[in-house]
Amino acid sequence: MPQYENGPVRIRYEEAGAGFPVLVIPGGGLNSRVRNWSTGVVNFFDDLADDFHVVTMDQRNANLGESTGPLPTADPWGAFADDQLGVMDHLGIEQFMVLGCCIGGPFALKLIERAPARVVAGVLCQPVGHWPTDPDVMYRSGTDVWAPEFLAGRPEVTMPEVVAYLDAMYRANPDFVYSVSRDFVRGCQTPLLVMPDDIPAHPYEVSVDVAELAPRSEVTIFPWKNDPELKAQAVAHARRFLKAHQPVAAR
Repeated sequence: MPQYENGPVRIRYEEAGAGFPVLVIPGGGLNSRVRNWSTGVVNFFDDLADDFHVVTMDQRNANLGESTGPLPTADPWGAFADDQLGVMDHLGIEQFMVLGCCIGGPFALKLIERAPARVVAGVLCQPVGHWPTDPDVMYRSGTDVWAPEFLAGRPEVTMPEVVAYLDAMYRANPDFVYSVSRDFVRGCQTPLLVMPDDIPAHPYEVSVDVAELAPRSEVTIFPWKNDPELKAQAVAHARRFLKAHQPVAAR
């Protein structure tokens, strides 16, 4: 599989289709990886390839993925954005749209914060966010699901380093979507489409907050994921949104 390298970081990525570029980020928390598309609620990598040049990747240090790198405890969300932007630079892609599932929602918002002139539109599908009723749901996912397998394959990394990393991801900014502030979303001029979910890791309230704060936002029908007809409507909404917001020259 093709790879992008930047010092100690190695990122495996895949491409499909033709047209205006869309970076599609799979769900799975810290195990966000290409193989997850085949079991996800929607396989956007395959579904969008008829209309767009889709790019996807294994995130850094996802178990059973092929991307590796250090644990950046100072700014983990920014490090993921650097990886994602690095892949797009490697491919010679200047402007693109982003669609993020699950943890890909916070990733997408961080990308927009980092490179607002490059990311022309974003779709947040079932975005991860802070749930006050169980504020450590994502932290536990990291310690209980991701960390044991990661540590088994990386003996040079210690559990205290993992704890510092997860603290920086989920406890340093224990509100909203973790990666950016409400003030950023309030001032964000990038068009956003939100596809809500309602489970502890993907709180409905966070999706509503993003949609209400962002000045150029849309929301799909809800609920949608468990009914094939409603799911088809929500996916069609995402496709229309992406087509509508690609630059005129690319249509």
